[in-house]
Amino acid sequence: CRNLCLAGGVALNSKANGKIEASGMVDRVFIQPAAADDGVALGAALAPCLDAGGRLPSRAMRHTYWGPASSEEEIESMLKTYKIAFTRVADPAGTAAELLSQGKIVGWFQDRMEFGPRALGHRSILADPRDPQMTTKVNNAVKFREWWRPFAPSLLAEAAGEYLESAGDSPFMILTSPVRPEKRSVIPAVTHVDGSARPQTVERDVSPLYWKLIHCFGERTGVPVVMNTSFNLRGEPIVCSPTDAIRTFYSSGMDTLVMGSFLVRK
Repeated sequence: CRNLCLAGGVALNSKANGKIEASGMVDRVFIQPAAADDGVALGAALAPCLDAGGRLPSRAMRHTYWGPASSEEEIESMLKTYKIAFTRVADPAGTAAELLSQGKIVGWFQDRMEFGPRALGHRSILADPRDPQMTTKVNNAVKFREWWRPFAPSLLAEAAGEYLESAGDSPFMILTSPVRPEKRSVIPAVTHVDGSARPQTVERDVSPLYWKLIHCFGERTGVPVVMNTSFNLRGEPIVCSPTDAIRTFYSSGMDTLVMGSFLVRK
């Protein structure tokens, strides 16, 4: 068998995972995206299903958006309760893409929350990957962590081959891949010092709004890639509710926040 599945905390080692995928020893690699202890919840749900005669899905898991969501009404109510000025926008993805192209650091809170340790475009802090200083800006003003800590690129799945030497299918940001040499200066904020990146390939039918944001950014800049990190401060979990998002937004150096169709500026 040349198909490999990995889970457990060791499977969060994206560098090792990337080497396995590029080794030529396997044809397909599937890594359970919540590979640490939180993934035990999947087994806890599947075990009684199987015991009752159920069957496992016949297709691979393609997304982790199993968490809670907040309706437009809930978001608006929260903003009004805290007397926060906001604007309602007709095109959240296009609005966020324009802000990113202007160098703004954007909090992005949309749809159902991700399951597992990675922010995959529903509870994310986004920035322009073309700016070589953006890593330092986000580390200093938002994440409050060491300057050298790297960030990951989210890119359109159809553009992966243009920017990466391998990891053409990497929906869970759990593999590393060498960035093509000619692209390293194009996306310096998400290229590690060894020339690699830990990409998330975004598919239109899996996360259509996030795909649209990256597509719109690509139309404006020629680069269908955004810098993506989890929507949280150092030492805190990823935000879950609109209240979490507002508190984190005003506790950091983010410039704008897009929640549902609501835009909040500082």
